Amino acid sequence: MGYAQKRLASTAAKLVSVPASHLKAFPPKEAFLAGASASKTVTPTSKPKFFDAESWASVQPPHPAALTAFAHRIGLGTAFSTPDIIQQACTHPSFIPLYERHNPSKPLPIANGNLSTLGNSLLGLFATEHVNSSYPHLPTRVLKAAVSAYVGPPTCAAIAREWGASPLLRWNRIPNTPTSPAVLHGDAMSSIPRALTALVYQHRSLPAARRFAHKYFLSRDIDLRSMIKFRDPKKALQETVAKFGRERPISRLLKETGRLSISPVFVVGIYSGGEKLGEGFGSSLKMAEFRAAEDSLVRLYLTRVPPHLLQLPTSTFPNTSGDVFHDLSSENAYVPREMSDTEVVYGSAGRTGFAVPPRRGAVEES
Repeated sequence: MGYAQKRLASTAAKLVSVPASHLKAFPPKEAFLAGASASKTVTPTSKPKFFDAESWASVQPPHPAALTAFAHRIGLGTAFSTPDIIQQACTHPSFIPLYERHNPSKPLPIANGNLSTLGNSLLGLFATEHVNSSYPHLPTRVLKAAVSAYVGPPTCAAIAREWGASPLLRWNRIPNTPTSPAVLHGDAMSSIPRALTALVYQHRSLPAARRFAHKYFLSRDIDLRSMIKFRDPKKALQETVAKFGRERPISRLLKETGRLSISPVFVVGIYSGGEKLGEGFGSSLKMAEFRAAEDSLVRLYLTRVPPHLLQLPTSTFPNTSGDVFHDLSSENAYVPREMSDTEVVYGSAGRTGFAVPPRRGAVEES
């Protein structure tokens, strides 16, 4: 397939799928009017009016059957009463000026701007409590990166494409301006899962919205190990061990082979007292010690709570609408965990790799 064919296929995939049987009149009368206007004599001060098929197809509403099938495909077929709710979730605010320009006398459709904002906050809440409860020792900067990986804009756009929401999306590309950023196809696609999360919250309950987020977002595997990077893991390990009041970490050579060859291998372990914290290998003692310290920190930060012991703060909310403060049933009992203090002290303020000095007036804990 050549470049022109790929370009045509990608453009057609982004347009709204409107069957000819759904249209009141096809071809539309705008095509005949534009053709008659273009056939007239063109003066230097006038421009011929041509029919833009792409813009015309973009302003057409999707078929109600397609909206209903999409709702059943993602498990929300019984959650909403009419397909208009799904159509609102698939309408980006950038579509409103385009629709108003082509249909000035018709009422404007309802966009998903407010729903997308609410859904973004809900997804951030669900992802933050899930990651923080599952990995209680995770540093803050890694926690933020994990939340972005779970519910960030690229993930939302990818999930919307997996759902098959591309033909239902109604949007308009807007270039970048000094007052507002550009609106791209990925930005518009990411608003659909957010809006649907907000709709589940409004029409059902907060636990239902949390289950929706866990089913499509938080059930994915994220490589958290690749997000943890250290400029000097040995220094960071010393600061962390001292914070817990443990003995100073000591490196010990466990195994070696080929010391006098061109490809030696050393295995180094790091111990705090009699407890082994981590292990690493390398072609030199320094490399093996570096990897052993990094392995020790990763083992600490990626300590995960077993799934059957995992408790989320939003589990205290009732499954129905009502006053959450008076719903004190035993099934919603929540026992908060003690907040851990395992933040990376060394090099956690930026890319410099220098320890952050304490603020003036700060009282050190004994």
